[in-house]
Amino acid sequence: MKSNPAVFWLRQDFRTLRNNALSYASNNHDYVSAIYIFKKKDFEKKREAQKWWIHESLKNFKTELDKLNINLEIINLDSYQNFFEKYSKNHVSFYWNKIYEPNFLSFDEKISKYLQEKNINFKIFKGNILNEYKEVTKKDNTPFKVFTPFWNTAEPIYLKKEFRKEIPLKKTVKKIKILDTSYKIEDVLPKEKWFQKFKNYWDPSEKKGLELLNNFVKIRIKDYGENRDIPGVEGTSKISPYLSHGQISVETAWEICEKVKNKSRGYRKYVNELGWREFSHSLINYFPNMLKGNLRKEFDKFPWVKNSKHLKAWKSGLTGYPIVDAGMRELYETGWMHNRLRMITGSFLVKHLRIHWMEGEKHFRNCLLDFNEANNVAGWQWIAGCGADAAPYFRIFNPILQGEKFDKEGNYVKKWIPELKNIPKEFIHKPWEMNDKVQINFKIKIGKDYPSPLVDHSKARQEALQAFSKIKK
Repeated sequence: MKSNPAVFWLRQDFRTLRNNALSYASNNHDYVSAIYIFKKKDFEKKREAQKWWIHESLKNFKTELDKLNINLEIINLDSYQNFFEKYSKNHVSFYWNKIYEPNFLSFDEKISKYLQEKNINFKIFKGNILNEYKEVTKKDNTPFKVFTPFWNTAEPIYLKKEFRKEIPLKKTVKKIKILDTSYKIEDVLPKEKWFQKFKNYWDPSEKKGLELLNNFVKIRIKDYGENRDIPGVEGTSKISPYLSHGQISVETAWEICEKVKNKSRGYRKYVNELGWREFSHSLINYFPNMLKGNLRKEFDKFPWVKNSKHLKAWKSGLTGYPIVDAGMRELYETGWMHNRLRMITGSFLVKHLRIHWMEGEKHFRNCLLDFNEANNVAGWQWIAGCGADAAPYFRIFNPILQGEKFDKEGNYVKKWIPELKNIPKEFIHKPWEMNDKVQINFKIKIGKDYPSPLVDHSKARQEALQAFSKIKK
């Protein structure tokens, strides 16, 4: 088998550490090529921001693969099946890591049968997750729908496993070219230029991801329990894009966290976030219909409102509620949003504006660098109240109180909404309460320089509760 060329199918695993498929290929073959299949239709007008991250990831990962003498080839195809049908004739072996989404796992089953029938060597490895989702069930073998009992079961399962000893990548493989022609890395970039600002905030490389993780665990994890809710401070790890694209293995994240000597509240809260990631992947695989609609079917009757004007204002960060608008502007500027703000902005869309959660999920999918199907869908359904272990629909975030509680000095709002940078903190989360004299004094006109509230909070809350009462009957 050594002389038989190997293809490492690169997907969401831009890393050299804990990359099962890549390690296996390099240790069992003399010739190895890494191939990335770019399905353009999966990204166009759907995941535009992630095209930038993938472009940068391909460039950075190519540098690392060159050190290992492994070629990186890119192909633009509409079908993974077509790739295997064409290049399996080249007498190559195929290796890849799982992606825990129903469509990908279904394809793995389908292509496995094809390769077996053709007597083609291949191997599929565990992907970027702690436990295979089928390992974690209730005692009656049914899936969990509530996080706490899920994680109380899942965490001990993982703790009983020995950490996989790192299999070093062999550095003596020889380069080989598999594809007829290779797609250019530059062709992966979005057509729109709004992504160019991302480089001011991110370095999509394995090295940078590990640096962020190590610094977080060393310096900030102890205070994570409190600081994770304050968007104006550096309280989170910001490794979510690196986990999503596989620059970091979640097993590596776990192992680094386990080295913490003082396992404080911050440590426990952070490890639980890794647990929520596991829970989300379990949900979409046991209940794949939630990818297309409500998990709780009573919400199919919910009277959602279609209002393109309100939706556009929400997307643009022009709702008139500073904490909501700051979150939406952070998203557009950086391709990322603080988790507390994801809850606030999401709640405002589905409960104050009563716009369908799928509109929000679609917008986040297109703008988030850390978009992950499981996390995004499960998160939005949690906010809307129609998912598993969801926040009750009648729990409606007050955007004024949320701002005053988690952005007391208004630093976060002022950073992302420069129109309000001179506003005193007593008005920063409710600028419409300034009278004309105060507005003149601070050189701002509410309704002109910054919008008046799109809806009245109290009225919108009451209408949301009335709408919810209709589906309870």
